[in-house]
Amino acid sequence: MSLWKKPISLELLTQTNANTAGSHLGIEFTEVGEDYLRARVPVDERTRQPFGILHGGVSVVLAETLGSIGTYFACPEGHRGVGLDINANHIRAVSSGWVTGTARPVHVGRTTQVWQIDMVNDAGQITCVSRITMAVLANS
Repeated sequence: MSLWKKPISLELLTQTNANTAGSHLGIEFTEVGEDYLRARVPVDERTRQPFGILHGGVSVVLAETLGSIGTYFACPEGHRGVGLDINANHIRAVSSGWVTGTARPVHVGRTTQVWQIDMVNDAGQITCVSRITMAVLANS
């Protein structure tokens, strides 16, 4: 059974991400599953910190993008999500290629959602693990 309560597709996710911080950093949605979303961010001049590795904040932007958009599409019509808390554990540095994040819900409730976002490098090695808690609100 699908998690999604609103129509969802890669094309729609790309449109939703247009003209945002995520699109500025080069985040691309790559897959929609029955209970997960996947997107990736390039490790390049836009996303590296001064020591040549992916900026930790960019990993958090990827995680928040996935968790926020996942929450929106997992909410009933007339509702949206806003972030309450996010954390990230940076495990392995990345200096080139792509970092791919996979977001899956840990909890989908009436007023809150919690999402786990696991990020890996091109070799499939874990680079960062993040968790975001979202408040579910009625559109005003």
